Amino acid sequence: MLDARELQKDAAEREPKSPGEGFMTPADSSGAKDADLEDRIRNLLDRMSLQEKLGQLQMAPGSFTSGDHNPAMLDLARRGLIGSVLNVRGARNTNELISASLESRLKIPILLGFDVIHGYRTLFPIPLACAATWDLTAVERSTAIAAAEARSAGVQWTFAPMVDLARDPRWGRVQEGAGEDTFLGGEMAKAQVRGFQGTDYSRNDKIMACAKHFAAYGAAEAGLDYNAVDMSERRLREIYLPPFKAAADAGAGSFMTAYMDLNGVPATANSWLLQTVLREEWQFDGMVVSDFLSVSDLITHGLAANLSEAGRYALNAGVDVEMASTSYGQFGAALLAAGQVSIETINERVSNVLRAKFRLGLFNRPFPFADEQWENQTLLKAEFRQAAREMAAQSFVLLKNDRRTLPINLAKIRALTLIGSLADDTMPDLWKGDSKAEDTVTILQGIRDKLSAVRSPSAPLVFRYEKGCEPGCPSDRDFPAALDAARTADFVILVVGELANASGEAASLTDLNLSGRQLDLVKAVADLGVPYAVVLRNGRPLTIEWLAENASAILVTWHPGTMGGAAVADVLFGDVNPSGKLPITFPRNVGQIPLYYAHKNPPKPAPPFTSHYLDSVKTPLYPFGFGLSYTTFSIEELRLSASRIRVGESVTVSVEVRNIGQREGQEVVQLYIHDLVARITQPIRQLKAFQKISLTAGEVRRIEFVLGSEELAYLDPEFRMTVEPGAFDVYVGNSSDATLTVRLFVHPPASSHSHG
Repeated sequence: MLDARELQKDAAEREPKSPGEGFMTPADSSGAKDADLEDRIRNLLDRMSLQEKLGQLQMAPGSFTSGDHNPAMLDLARRGLIGSVLNVRGARNTNELISASLESRLKIPILLGFDVIHGYRTLFPIPLACAATWDLTAVERSTAIAAAEARSAGVQWTFAPMVDLARDPRWGRVQEGAGEDTFLGGEMAKAQVRGFQGTDYSRNDKIMACAKHFAAYGAAEAGLDYNAVDMSERRLREIYLPPFKAAADAGAGSFMTAYMDLNGVPATANSWLLQTVLREEWQFDGMVVSDFLSVSDLITHGLAANLSEAGRYALNAGVDVEMASTSYGQFGAALLAAGQVSIETINERVSNVLRAKFRLGLFNRPFPFADEQWENQTLLKAEFRQAAREMAAQSFVLLKNDRRTLPINLAKIRALTLIGSLADDTMPDLWKGDSKAEDTVTILQGIRDKLSAVRSPSAPLVFRYEKGCEPGCPSDRDFPAALDAARTADFVILVVGELANASGEAASLTDLNLSGRQLDLVKAVADLGVPYAVVLRNGRPLTIEWLAENASAILVTWHPGTMGGAAVADVLFGDVNPSGKLPITFPRNVGQIPLYYAHKNPPKPAPPFTSHYLDSVKTPLYPFGFGLSYTTFSIEELRLSASRIRVGESVTVSVEVRNIGQREGQEVVQLYIHDLVARITQPIRQLKAFQKISLTAGEVRRIEFVLGSEELAYLDPEFRMTVEPGAFDVYVGNSSDATLTVRLFVHPPASSHSHG
């Protein structure tokens, strides 16, 4: 078989023989070329047999662990009976599969998809952690690096970003999204789509994005994965759909359906979602793919009696590509003959697939093969690892830091002890891309590397590591060794939390406390009276009320990726000042869940008839948007350019931010509003803007936000975005608990009167 360079040379020299060759992608062409694209799609459809059309709608699974294909897959590709595959990756495997598809009658290139969730070979922090950076530029950069690595290995399409908003941390997949907030989730969705796709995802360092899981998958009852969702259309449109709309507006090339039942109709068969909202209202012309086996799961839901019915429901609802199950290929012809699916519907589904392939440049370059040399040179580049290290450090959230416990001052330390099996854990989460455990810098390695770089022969430092207990901490048999090491230390770093596989798909929990005997271990160390800091490894909010009350310092490091251990050392020893902010509320206990800042205001009858718990306070342990720094910021002098505006006008909100500490740092300045009176009751606060800024010690800067129709509007009773006259409270601060406030009055347009 020819290698990639020979194939590309051959492609460049030969005359066009494939129906799509020579097409310029829309990103490289004028609007007139879009009509040319549709003409090419129609011309190709006219030449396709029914089985070839149905083949384009089938996605076959390869090996998730090895990235291999199989002989049957190659045969189907040669016959034009599969349009896409998932999990096949690596130069050799993808070259063989693409070559096979180009031996088919119409030479329609196969599409290669893989879950690139938070990195390909270089793992970045989990998406929830990336959201904790509140840094859209950094998020875009991380997904751009993931795209470059994946494309070098032949991957053309990722099933990310996951933009499901989640307010119940019992749901394990909270780690894959951007947290609880609609606005922050939308901004993160746009940044990830831009990173994956750029302005032209036919480039050899870009891949097609896929917004998932459409829609409201994160609102599953009881936080139980795959569970049903039942909610009003208003709640769906106000809270759960906007991040998907943001992804569509950013140009996401594809959407993925969700597993669960939504208001009695499974999302994979929900024509209101897939046709009315996505296609008609949002004018989305990309591709829709089912989740893995979610078409055949329509049988499990009780909607379809058999696989043929499942295929009929999904095809008619708007699912273009069936992942893993095979109802389209097996029963599509019979459904057409029986009049249960129209040829117009099939042609529309195929058109959406072909449009995605054109936009990826697969026809324009019939041999977009991976090159093994290019792949080897791209994966795990030093600059990529450095970017992952910086991203991880930015994502860490300092929850508590009494008496300036952190950063650790090595000049005053002669003996340092690290405790916790998670400090030496290399296990990645389920969505590890193609990363390798041996590439991972653990916290133990990161601290050892840091100490070796700063250790002075004249002032030797004794460093000890003890695991304290096995992963999950089922017993206290290893406590004595850990306590002995702690007893002789000047400072102890305790790493606790949850294993990477304790969060993620099919990893729902009813208990968010530290697992096993971990808290007992922390308490035992605390009883020694030795200064200590707690480092949390977690994929979701945990209930850590004892730590919040008793530990001097708590640093949330999430699951931080390939360079996570080095980043932890950077922050613990003060080389990096933490700047992360919580993208999701930390509850005190699971009884408070769901707990989120943007709730409605309950009525307040006379005591004792108030909205409260008898056995707990109702406030969160740590609120949305919260995070400390090694320096201190003041946010003052909140001003409006005008205290009164008319509907349709905008106002500039400005605030003075001052670094009143002793070192440079970054602060996330957050703006919230409350519409006091509206025909539809509004949340007590809604995030509408934020800026992450860097200030040197003593520096002061006035920053500005603009509030206009987009920020002040809400969905009125007719589901129209409307700005109503009235009063708005504007809050600015560094968390959702901001107290700095000013009132804005919005008056009717000059030519109209208030509706009252």
